[in-house]
Amino acid sequence: MEKSESDATTGSRGVYGISVAADLAGTGVQNLRLYERRGLLRPGRSAGGTRLYSADDVLRLRRIIDLLAAGLNLAGIAMVLDLQDDNTRMRRQLRRQSRHHPLHELSNSG
Repeated sequence: MEKSESDATTGSRGVYGISVAADLAGTGVQNLRLYERRGLLRPGRSAGGTRLYSADDVLRLRRIIDLLAAGLNLAGIAMVLDLQDDNTRMRRQLRRQSRHHPLHELSNSG
């Protein structure tokens, strides 16, 4: 199945160059490079090595900016983001498990 043009700007597919991503997040290009060095961001790369940011990356950038504004330093932000990522993974896992649980199937039949 082919992705539509609107799908290209959603989710985890890298479509924005560094300057566009910085503009969308309301910060400078050097900040994005710093956040990547600190492990806060992991943009995709083109075959030529150009950073490609996704819509998810831009949302993460905005979260970083919000946490900085709240007074956290980059080490604190790394901890918060790691905890949020862990929480998201666990919720997805629980949803998958509950879909395959016999009681879930019984409640959806009928």
